[in-house]
Amino acid sequence: MIGEEQRTLVERLLCEKISLHGICRAVGVSIRWLMGFMAARFAALPDHLHVRPVTTPREVIIGRLEVEADEMWSFVQKKANKQWVWLAMDKQTRQISAFHIGDRSHDSAKQLWANLPAVYREQAMFYTDQYTVYTGIIPAVQHKAITKKARKTNHIERFNNTLRQRVSRLVRDTLAFSKKLANHIGAIKYFICHYNLTRAAALLV
Repeated sequence: MIGEEQRTLVERLLCEKISLHGICRAVGVSIRWLMGFMAARFAALPDHLHVRPVTTPREVIIGRLEVEADEMWSFVQKKANKQWVWLAMDKQTRQISAFHIGDRSHDSAKQLWANLPAVYREQAMFYTDQYTVYTGIIPAVQHKAITKKARKTNHIERFNNTLRQRVSRLVRDTLAFSKKLANHIGAIKYFICHYNLTRAAALLV
């Protein structure tokens, strides 16, 4: 029987750079149990990612709503099967307001935009690198494509590094890579939800 303390520990370890078999050894559970537990946790994740978005025009004006967007390379099963992680971060709260996993195309940029809460699509200024697919997706009056020297995307780039360091599936040379796309998406979404809850708690302090 797997106790509540073990379950809580597993939930924490799923947000650390440790393989699934490593979690099994550390906690004393079977890989079969862990896969089922993990799948249930992934399925229960909210699409809103625990984002705490700005909701009123007054807050938008005071907060100067800004978003940093970027994309990061990953793979599933083999390195030839590239899966790009598209991310959008609220510059003020540092929460991840939307993400998408797919190819590095116009359609993926469009899906990232669609995944954003409406207040960001309607009110925010977006800072991206100079990758051309963002053009035509983000309205021109809300978009600034900048160079790295402008340091307008440094927070999202720092998060990319955090994500790669904390999610073992994203380490460039790893044996813990995802074998299934659904698990790949679930693991990244799981970490983002955990990260957003941590940021929300920090905002209340």
